[in-house]
Amino acid sequence: MALHLVRYLLRTMPIPVKKALAHLRAVDPVLADVIDRVGPPRLRTATDGTHFGAVMRAIVYQQLSGSAAATIHGRVLALFGGREPTPRQLLRIDDARLRGAGLSGQKTRYVKDLAAHAVRRDFPLERLHELDDDTVIDTLTQVKGVGRWTAQMFLMFRLGRPDVLADLDLGIQKGIQRAYGLRRLPTPPQVLRRGARWAPYRSVASWYLWRLLDLPDD
Repeated sequence: MALHLVRYLLRTMPIPVKKALAHLRAVDPVLADVIDRVGPPRLRTATDGTHFGAVMRAIVYQQLSGSAAATIHGRVLALFGGREPTPRQLLRIDDARLRGAGLSGQKTRYVKDLAAHAVRRDFPLERLHELDDDTVIDTLTQVKGVGRWTAQMFLMFRLGRPDVLADLDLGIQKGIQRAYGLRRLPTPPQVLRRGARWAPYRSVASWYLWRLLDLPDD
């Protein structure tokens, strides 16, 4: 899980919250209790910049603390005058300068691969908001370093899609374990089975499971 990334991406998420909460309460008494404990949702999406910039930022943030990732991301942007680069600008810059800004060699290859995909006419990066969830995931995971988890975070916190359940996310797994008093962490298939009832508002349920982990233990 990367709660720092989740928190970093916050703006306003266009989901019918009242309808979503009514549905979740009706289908799952345990989740209804979680909703009561956590309080009103503060669901957000990041709408600034381009989709290219959002995915690049997600790659930078992978496996780093929030403060460290923000510092490196800021240094990368500084290479381009403090602005989000275009894909062609990123392709032209020397790898050594990106590494000098703090990107690992691996992440340098990842952002360059993202840029290489983005300049292709047949790669619909800036039209992802027009595509369905599965197609967005299939598209993004063609990029090196972008797995299903990153694509799901993009769906939730960039596009504001209401029905995403990140079954691979450790925070979701821990939230379910805590909410339902499970002895072991649920596996990804178990997460999907348990969360099936939350559709079509699994993004909202996910937000509550993440926030549950911020509460003190009972």
